[in-house]
Amino acid sequence: MRRKEKQIIDQDQIDSIIKQAKVCRLGLSDNGKPYVVPLHFGYNPPFLYFHGADTGRKLDILAANAQVCFEFDEFNKLNKHPAACNWGTSYNSIIGEGTARILVEPEEKIKGLNCIMSQYSSRTHEFDPDDLAKTAVIEVKILGMTAKQSG
Repeated sequence: MRRKEKQIIDQDQIDSIIKQAKVCRLGLSDNGKPYVVPLHFGYNPPFLYFHGADTGRKLDILAANAQVCFEFDEFNKLNKHPAACNWGTSYNSIIGEGTARILVEPEEKIKGLNCIMSQYSSRTHEFDPDDLAKTAVIEVKILGMTAKQSG
């Protein structure tokens, strides 16, 4: 990280930013071309979980290249200034990388879906076997991440 004074190194603070996030942007490489998808997610260190349809571009890309990146951000405030070049924002952000795998076993999929649901809800959930069969669940093992704050 170029600006070390903005770096967040406290893991509890990083976890808090992720737990407060509503969306994670997952970056993939489609034959050398970037592809970014905003997704709902679950976080259970050292893993992120995502879900979606059981077919589609995202899964096709992951089948060819399991290396991914991810991004979270928290916009806090727009900082206005009389001079245009001095405008800025107060924010927190996290960028990381990992390796994805598509979960196949129903028990693994349920674990991942429960993790996703716990990001947005405190109640327990049941998953219909037919729905489970039509749902892809992606597990990303986090290999590294950096966090920073500004403002």
